[in-house]
Amino acid sequence: MKKQLYQDIFRTPDYFWFDPYTLEFAGFQLNYRQYVAIAPNDRGWLWSNELQLYLGIFNEQLRFFTLEGDLIPTPEEAEVISNQRAETERQRAETERQRAEIERQRGDFLLQKLQELGIDPE
Repeated sequence: MKKQLYQDIFRTPDYFWFDPYTLEFAGFQLNYRQYVAIAPNDRGWLWSNELQLYLGIFNEQLRFFTLEGDLIPTPEEAEVISNQRAETERQRAETERQRAEIERQRGDFLLQKLQELGIDPE
């Protein structure tokens, strides 16, 4: 059995298994050379001392969560989030550029009006 191998030979501090078909999920921590089942929290998540993260099932997938309960994004999700942030920043910069252009045009218009009235703005 794999669990026995990880307990006795590899001495792996935390051992988890997850079946994506049945959603069976369990975790164990090494305690004096023996694995002891990790008790789930109120959300059914299991704490990993090694990772300093919770493992839990979310949308039928095994996922990591922070101590505060925040979902850790997968690399793919992190890329999407990063791209969304970059697009938001690009849009913000474009809006600021447009605002500055409107202000410049307004200043040019006012300068032209003052000059038409014979007023030196300097």
